[in-house]
Amino acid sequence: MTKTMTYRNVGIAAVLALSLGACSGMSTTQQRTVSGGAIGAGVGALGTVVTGGCVACGAAVGAGVGAAGGYIYDRLEKSDKD
Repeated sequence: MTKTMTYRNVGIAAVLALSLGACSGMSTTQQRTVSGGAIGAGVGALGTVVTGGCVACGAAVGAGVGAAGGYIYDRLEKSDKD
């Protein structure tokens, strides 16, 4: 393993650890929107890697769609409780 890969892996681990703690003070709507965006970004990036497209573009589109999906899901869950 090269030194660059080690630094990158430590950086990724640090970002993931910090992002887990960032959701503690959020409302359920905010949590679902952010988690939907994160999942969408991952799926979009993975999809473009597989198909050979622009990874950043796929991640951006996936994040937008995922965030919208998370928000809509939250609204539907709250309307069922009313």
